[in-house]
Amino acid sequence: MNRPMREEQQPPDEAIIELAPNIRRLQLPMSMPGLGHVNCYILDDENGAALVDPGLPGPANWKALIEGLRRAEVPPEQVHSIIITHSHPDHFGAAGHFHNKYGSAIITHKNFRMWWNLDEEDDNPLENIDAVNENAQLRDDPLFADLDTGPRGPTPWGGERYKMPWHRRLGYTMMRKGWGGSWFSTPSPTHRIEDADRISLARREFVAVHTPGHTADHLCLFDPEEGVMLCGDHVLPTITPHISGFGPAADPLKDFFESLDRVGSFEGVKLGLPAHGQPFDNLSERVLDIKCHHEERLNMLRESSDHLGRASVQEYMKELFKQRSWGPMAESETFAHLEHLRQTGENDATRNSNGVLEYAFR
Repeated sequence: MNRPMREEQQPPDEAIIELAPNIRRLQLPMSMPGLGHVNCYILDDENGAALVDPGLPGPANWKALIEGLRRAEVPPEQVHSIIITHSHPDHFGAAGHFHNKYGSAIITHKNFRMWWNLDEEDDNPLENIDAVNENAQLRDDPLFADLDTGPRGPTPWGGERYKMPWHRRLGYTMMRKGWGGSWFSTPSPTHRIEDADRISLARREFVAVHTPGHTADHLCLFDPEEGVMLCGDHVLPTITPHISGFGPAADPLKDFFESLDRVGSFEGVKLGLPAHGQPFDNLSERVLDIKCHHEERLNMLRESSDHLGRASVQEYMKELFKQRSWGPMAESETFAHLEHLRQTGENDATRNSNGVLEYAFR
């Protein structure tokens, strides 16, 4: 029996839709597990337009983007800025190509980095990985000492990393080494903004809202005048964003919960504009739904421990996810949830003789 298609899986709509004053939506195609499009938002102003999240890298997306701008009657040379909500390829797209071709500014949160270029600047970027509150910590624990954190090293929980399909490995290699020019190289931000900074877009002022969890550099933008929250992947209408255990944060799920509480507490939000799926008008309710989903997963881990005893991330993953979802993302999210419970004192972890982490609940 086929499951009904969720909003985020739908193919792109070719229509250019106005959602709020001077905010229009252009949907771009993509094909990734669970996702069928990216919402690229056009923010019109007296100087031209800014784009939020211009889709995937590569010439196919570029062609779709330029065609969409033609339908929106926005000449590409009038795109003065590109805002990237976070450092995933389906959001930064060919922003670098746009910058090189038209001189567009590239605006990100100050923490915007990819794992393959963490050492690209003189300052240590890991020192800048902050979160909404000052207690957020990087992973700094004897359990993870001396691990090779590179893409060929073991996972933080032990064991070999999954081998990506050759075409995806090629794509990441192209991005890491900058092959293919600005089509595939990670864009270099021209403006890095911080939480609570104000930025002029769509003929009014937006407030930057740093929302770590899905990534350490995730950025939302709030428009208090019209009550619009540009949510990126932080709050999606029918699915929850992946919470990865591969990043540098000690407890990304805790960071995510705190970021959700923060956006859920904003007063006057009338419209949430996600990076995938349809607009929604119930941001605070959706925040509670997403938190409830993760609390249910934490409870599943607690209950699974009764019959698993001391067990690996992979064993817990098989309790948490259906078999069709088993793989690197499921393992990574299971690890993030187990680490959240370890940080709160509900379990402990040791490494076995093969270097694999095993968790036991107290």
